[in-house]
Amino acid sequence: MAGSGPSSPHLPVREDWLGQLREEILDPGLPIVDAHHHLWDRPGARYLLDELLYDTGSGHDVRATVYVQARSMYRADGPEELRSLGETEFANGAAACSASGLYGPTRACSGIVGMVDLMLGDGVVPLLERHIRAAGDRFRGVRNQTAWHVAPEINSNPVPPRPGLLSEPAFRHGAARLEEHGLSLDIWAYHTQLDEVLDLARALPGLTLVLDHCGGPLGAGPYRGRRPEVLADWSRRMRLLAGCSNVVVKLGGLGMAVNGFGFERQELPPSSEQLATTWHPYLETCVEAFGARRCMFESNFPVDKGSYGYAVLWNAFKRFAARASLDERTALFSGTAINTYRLPSSS
Repeated sequence: MAGSGPSSPHLPVREDWLGQLREEILDPGLPIVDAHHHLWDRPGARYLLDELLYDTGSGHDVRATVYVQARSMYRADGPEELRSLGETEFANGAAACSASGLYGPTRACSGIVGMVDLMLGDGVVPLLERHIRAAGDRFRGVRNQTAWHVAPEINSNPVPPRPGLLSEPAFRHGAARLEEHGLSLDIWAYHTQLDEVLDLARALPGLTLVLDHCGGPLGAGPYRGRRPEVLADWSRRMRLLAGCSNVVVKLGGLGMAVNGFGFERQELPPSSEQLATTWHPYLETCVEAFGARRCMFESNFPVDKGSYGYAVLWNAFKRFAARASLDERTALFSGTAINTYRLPSSS
């Protein structure tokens, strides 16, 4: 992923636009683990620990966060397969700063999902061990760039991934090594790729697959104006995927251009009520199919910050989950993330 530079597929963050809307924090005592965010420093797009903690400190009780691969701070030289160690070291450094307590109560980057090229097959083993040593007990999983579509308008990565990666025998062989190290595999895939995800889940039933961003229902390019059709197709595929007990899903990440909701084109940023209403069919389908114990809320910041503010986003999730039981709310807002990424129970 990248920032909002000229080659970025992400929406620009406009603090002045976001600042036009302020909401009272709903249920401020509810513990939250933000299951998915990034950090980076790129031309025109700086989102480091200070910026993250500014957002997490906006009123909700965000106890901990999970850092996910974003091509940040790769080493500038050395063997290609080792350069992504720089990102794990960077995220672990942010986590160490946060763990000091000097920057507030949120424990940022308590879990780290890094990048190891799974196409290396058995060759991933020494690399995984290097990442585990670099992050200590914070390294929890791996994510490769896999979201691909033939339409050029469908793009959420500055470096295009190769098509069909999830089905490659070498990729699956490398993924199998994750299970042996107690690691999970995060997958960012569009709804058109969910059959590939299903095949992978069935091929590796002992590996925990974490499906990012609600399984990527598309609304841009050739899918613009076809939301009912996409919803039906996405729902069918998601319900099939829910039959694999090794799959959990992140609820969020729907503020990207590829989703096509167009919040960024509004005169005012969307309210939590608008977000909760718009997203209800997607969130409800996920929770009904997977159950709350296999679903977790995520911010996907700063990517989604081009569409709405952090405090408003978590208010929207709270509105959606208002009628859920206490156990379900605990799972959605913190429990599933803690269990999936084996975070400290104090999170």
